[in-house]
Amino acid sequence: RKAVKDTTDDEKWLVFDGPVDTLWIESMNSVLDDSKLLCLDNTERIQLNDKIHFIFEVQDLAVASPATVSRCGMVYV
Repeated sequence: RKAVKDTTDDEKWLVFDGPVDTLWIESMNSVLDDSKLLCLDNTERIQLNDKIHFIFEVQDLAVASPATVSRCGMVYV
């Protein structure tokens, strides 16, 4: 919400770290596609702009589906 309210031209980066959880990563499908629409469990919808970006620094990909890996551009090293 804070990043969306910031109307400056600054790039905003949201960092997620830890293991990939199947529940939260699946709920982020709409925000990770071209629509960039975050749909929350409470039915709230937050439209993200082109200045907001995500970085996933994951612990492992044990439960990540191939679709999740490709959508997030995850690389396991």
